[in-house]
Amino acid sequence: MPAYPREELERMVQLWLDENERCERLGDWKPLAQLYTEDATYGWNTGPNEDFMTVGRDEIRDIALGVEMEGLQGWSYPYQRVLIDDELGEVIGLWKQIADAKRSDGTPYQVAGIGGSWFRYGGNMRWSWQRDFFDFGNAAHLFLEMIKADVLSPGMKKRMEVATSGVPQPGHYRRGTAPVELW
Repeated sequence: MPAYPREELERMVQLWLDENERCERLGDWKPLAQLYTEDATYGWNTGPNEDFMTVGRDEIRDIALGVEMEGLQGWSYPYQRVLIDDELGEVIGLWKQIADAKRSDGTPYQVAGIGGSWFRYGGNMRWSWQRDFFDFGNAAHLFLEMIKADVLSPGMKKRMEVATSGVPQPGHYRRGTAPVELW
């Protein structure tokens, strides 16, 4: 017997996709926090020595969907595929990261490779956890290209200043020290 009815998972995915598109248009992803359980976790790996993790809906809203998305207003994350496993109550969504800035040839700046989110459904139209994956090397390369072309938004320039300041940022943990494991 499935963990959740397939129809319920499909409704959750559609709710997520619709709300994600709405938040992209607003340039504010914090409203997505309402789609997580109170005790949900959300994290990703940021390289060989660091993981990012938020615990609870408030941290997800304030840090993962707030601080971490600062400077990305105008970017879009169109989902290319969504795979639903109703036996486990899990979903994988594969997406692109596309900047609002364009190259001189008119093509958008876009992170190469595959990005995605792995979700576990917690019932009641809420995710109980989310783990993102993306090609960190390609993301870093794209940001360097955008810096050289001087097309970063003021918000992203500020975010990069903070990130390179050496001051520890909320939600970032040395590998193995996050409050919840990625796996």
